[in-house]
Amino acid sequence: MRRLAFLVPLASCGSPPAVAPDHWIDCRPQGEAAFARACTVEAFDSDDGRLLTIRKPDGGFRRLRVTTDGSGVVAADGAERTRVAILPGNLIEVEIGGDAFRLPAQVRAR
Repeated sequence: MRRLAFLVPLASCGSPPAVAPDHWIDCRPQGEAAFARACTVEAFDSDDGRLLTIRKPDGGFRRLRVTTDGSGVVAADGAERTRVAILPGNLIEVEIGGDAFRLPAQVRAR
């Protein structure tokens, strides 16, 4: 089994290779046919753990909570189901409400 160990360390100095220094990531907002580097991601720590805010080109956003059980991320408000798939190159693809995002992750065997 694989375990997602640490996701999007954007709050620290430096960024993983999959995220440009300006925090742009590949995404496919609902209704789009292909992925493009058109969304941004910000990470911050809260009382409820690490949260990610992903901003879409249309001005909308998704807020995700980084899990501690190795499953990756879930919707921060729990309202929508989140699907996480492991991709090559230390990436995960997160689908939520018709939107899809590719985020850097460190994948470790359980």
